[in-house]
Amino acid sequence: MEINKIDNKTIAEQLRRPNGEFATKVGEIMNEGNRQINLDVIDALNLSVGDEVLEIGMGNGFFVKEILSKKKELKYTGCDFSKEMVEQSIQLNATFVASGQANFYLNDGVKLPFEKETYDKVFTINTLYFWKNEALTLHEIWNVLKPKGQLTIAIRPKSVMQLYPFTEYGFKMFDKEEVIRLLEQNNFKVTEVVENEEPSQDFGGVEMRVANCIVSAQKI
Repeated sequence: MEINKIDNKTIAEQLRRPNGEFATKVGEIMNEGNRQINLDVIDALNLSVGDEVLEIGMGNGFFVKEILSKKKELKYTGCDFSKEMVEQSIQLNATFVASGQANFYLNDGVKLPFEKETYDKVFTINTLYFWKNEALTLHEIWNVLKPKGQLTIAIRPKSVMQLYPFTEYGFKMFDKEEVIRLLEQNNFKVTEVVENEEPSQDFGGVEMRVANCIVSAQKI
């Protein structure tokens, strides 16, 4: 079955957790469709030499090289709950894995398998829609962040997401204010909000608006 012939419910399930026969293709599609949001987030991280960075939901790890090229002595950890995405990330970043500069874990984000106060920066792109318990996930992130560490959450805002036909299946949509409120209610101080328009993208032969919202906050 071709990827462009599957129904919107299946598309939604694959975007949440790429698996099975579609996993590789879905990973490639996400790389292309999410290129700009990834690059915008990498800029928003304001990386410093020697930072320990954790990404929750890295897909196939295509953008890891972009992160590690920003500063010297960076260390990257990625976790995802798609077995296929973890395997592909390890393959795609084999050199970084061999050198100890990158590590990848199969994990659902509910209970992070890392020591407290390990990371300077934690970020996640297009995963907030799928969190079952936002407060619990934010508590886990808070625990693994160093004092005054930075969390960056990037989403497609509700005004854009509601235009896409697949988002009616299992997507919880947010606007900027809701993300800010969520962070402030869970021991984070919002430090920066960036909103970007992106080039339109083709969804089933229809050109649709694309935008991103990036919210950065400090652990308090």
